[in-house]
Amino acid sequence: MSKHCFLAVDLGATSGRVILATLGEDHIDLEVLHRFPNRLIEVGGKYYWNIYALYEDILQGLTEAGKRQVPIHSIGIDTWGVDFAFVNEDGTLAGLPRAYRDPYTNGAPEAFFEQCPREEVYGRTGIQIMNFNSLFQLFAMNKEGSSALQHADKLLFMPDALAYLLTGSQVCEYTILSTSQFMNPRTKQVDKELLAVAGVKPELIPEVVMPGTKVGTLTPTLAKLTGLGEIPVVAVAGHDTGSAVAAVPAEDEGFAYLSSGTWSLMGVELQEPEITENSFALNYTNEGGVDGTTRFLKNITGMWLLEQCRATWKKEGKDYSYPEIMQMMQTTQPSVDLLDPDAREFAAPTDMPTAIRLYCEARGLAVPQDDAAMIRLIFDSLAAKYAEVLNNLRAVAPFEIKTLHVIGGGAQNGLLNQMTADACGIPVVAGPTEATALGNVMVQARAAGLVGSLAEMRRYIRRSIETTTFTPKN
Repeated sequence: MSKHCFLAVDLGATSGRVILATLGEDHIDLEVLHRFPNRLIEVGGKYYWNIYALYEDILQGLTEAGKRQVPIHSIGIDTWGVDFAFVNEDGTLAGLPRAYRDPYTNGAPEAFFEQCPREEVYGRTGIQIMNFNSLFQLFAMNKEGSSALQHADKLLFMPDALAYLLTGSQVCEYTILSTSQFMNPRTKQVDKELLAVAGVKPELIPEVVMPGTKVGTLTPTLAKLTGLGEIPVVAVAGHDTGSAVAAVPAEDEGFAYLSSGTWSLMGVELQEPEITENSFALNYTNEGGVDGTTRFLKNITGMWLLEQCRATWKKEGKDYSYPEIMQMMQTTQPSVDLLDPDAREFAAPTDMPTAIRLYCEARGLAVPQDDAAMIRLIFDSLAAKYAEVLNNLRAVAPFEIKTLHVIGGGAQNGLLNQMTADACGIPVVAGPTEATALGNVMVQARAAGLVGSLAEMRRYIRRSIETTTFTPKN
């Protein structure tokens, strides 16, 4: 394979990047051309995303790529899930997109369930119930008489809305649609009956397309402005976790994945959704993946507990670095008891160390006596939680789970990865840390005909990056 270049736009809820990816025969080089913040805007008690600022920052990154004067094959965009913009009949955006952090959906699921039972909503979608899901956002907008919704011609999820601003073409990409809770995971189309309960016409949703579909090309104006020419914009796995899982460097299907960071997502890749009484009781979710696969997964609190402890300790004059934290960990004994990282007491405390101590006291658990013991308790509890979720996944997966792949920022946490391997009893393969960008790029590479199947995409990533394997010891 000679060198080929692609642009990946990777947007998170707090920041975004435009990345130039160069693919060679046995390597992938990623260069961040432009990094920028993504901030919420509060107006009149409502929270919005500034899609126009994101658009301008994306153009700045594309223009930087144009200055390199290297041929770019295509552009792909991935973002967080559930949020969307409205487009008027004349093609203009109907204001700014509402943000999932807006409290206007508080109580919306319960009101929705009065018209359609909770069990039925899960049975039709396979998505865990969260108040900010797109279905409940639409329901809440309808109840508040949103003029943007009333006059909208189309609804575009965030990656599709940004692609529309670049190309003028309107599509609905499958993986981002799957986060909405109004997609039927079996047909991979919108559930018209659920939309009707929300008070929304199904014609609001444009054509559903799969990852790898060409959305359009840069408009003539933008082609000239950026210096890139009229290059294609490709619908990748628009949901960032969908892109990340596509980059898991697995050798076969016998794996689970852990997208690890402040929050963690652990799951398996299935060919069909898993929607049962058990999955409903466990609150597991079914989201779309590349090639029409299903990402059957569980949301887990990740390094949130430690990060919030560090924030409190810093205020107290104890600014522990990660090397110091690792050293403190190694001087402690294993925790006598464990806590549940997902307990509601840890959702948003003002003082995490105090919240942890109170949690332990209330349950008769051993209370950590110093900061090192607190850190050890968090790590031990996370490793145990991962093992618990993995055991639940084993009961569902139609294959033996032989390996756990840790991707994202948590791949760099060697100590926790070793503890996870010990707790789960299987090898943990750590890497890549840039899984989302790699998955984005590899879908584009396949659209360009450089690779064939999902397995081939993963094989290319496997030989192009370095990973670290942690084998169970204790």
